[in-house]
Amino acid sequence: MSSTSSIQNRGPLAPQREVGRQRVAELIDAAAAVIQERGFEAATMAEIAARAEAKIGSLYRFFPNKDAIADALMAHQAEILRTEYDAIHDRAADATPEELADILIDLLVKLHPQTRGFAALIDSRTDMTVVRQRFRAQTLAGVKTALTTCAPGLDDKEADDIAAVVLNNMKTMVGMATRDAPTSPGAPEQLRLMTRLYLAAKLAPARSL
Repeated sequence: MSSTSSIQNRGPLAPQREVGRQRVAELIDAAAAVIQERGFEAATMAEIAARAEAKIGSLYRFFPNKDAIADALMAHQAEILRTEYDAIHDRAADATPEELADILIDLLVKLHPQTRGFAALIDSRTDMTVVRQRFRAQTLAGVKTALTTCAPGLDDKEADDIAAVVLNNMKTMVGMATRDAPTSPGAPEQLRLMTRLYLAAKLAPARSL
């Protein structure tokens, strides 16, 4: 087996030093940008290395092939969501339903610059249905935990339903912010108000139980 084949067939290298972790983060960011612009299939290892201003050998050292980069991008996305929802859950216990509505409705808009590459990845690959479902489940679980932390008396089944409604509003807000969904200048604020009123109506009674 050639040395090139050996590199491409091994797993990704986990850096042990901070400088290596920083380089991996830069490579992942570069990969996300290239995939967002060109799609996963059209993106090349050379383009990713060039975008990161790295030598191609440095890219192959950490990521032996594009599938390894895709896996790293998915893991990075999962960690971003985990970190954001942990912070939201810490705030939810002391937040009013209206305050929680504002936090949630802005979340995906806030994360959009960091998640465009991941979105392009799952949109450009036909084998990503399971991945898409897994991340939707992670997002729904994060929203539900925020709701039940804010309103501990909330019925579990109702929390599932409310989380689904709120997530759809969050995604609509992203579409409005990026002009991918029909909108008008005042529509985002109307969506924000609608979400505030909805959570106030649904969570306030459960907060007093």
